[in-house]
Amino acid sequence: MLTPAELVGLIEAVAKRDQAAFERLYGATRAKLYGVVLRILRRQDLAEEVIQETYVKIWNSAGQFNPALSSPITWMASIARNRAIDIVRKKTEASIEEEPQAMDVAADSPDPLARREMSEELKRLLECIGRLEPDRQRLVLLAYYNGWSREQLAEKFAAPVNTVKTWLRRSMLDIRECLGL
Repeated sequence: MLTPAELVGLIEAVAKRDQAAFERLYGATRAKLYGVVLRILRRQDLAEEVIQETYVKIWNSAGQFNPALSSPITWMASIARNRAIDIVRKKTEASIEEEPQAMDVAADSPDPLARREMSEELKRLLECIGRLEPDRQRLVLLAYYNGWSREQLAEKFAAPVNTVKTWLRRSMLDIRECLGL
């Protein structure tokens, strides 16, 4: 991985339409961005599509990058993440009518066979989520696993958006404390 200063230089060169700099930037950052997108979408075909769109946007927006506001990798990851979240939201909105099972809430814990195959880290995370109140568990799973927006959560839980935001923040703080982060 290149240093942040080298990435800034590459983005500045890309802003001037330097194709070699773009190829180098792509080579240095693609794995990281692909990982971010794949974690959100959980589908390789969609992740590849989002990565392609992300780099087109990076090519077109490189002149707008400001290193004083964020690091280069943070800026690029936010472009990728935002596009992936858009895909999840569109997919969720469309699939609710088309697939009634999409409304089913995620189970509190996976089946025993799947649980054995999980990494220790995931087991710890599920254990920490399990310590939350049942409503907070559902809220966290719907927000971070299913990609629901705060507005959708507010409607589901019959609460104001700001209250949902507070519940999510407190739940995440509880989870981080449980994980020792």
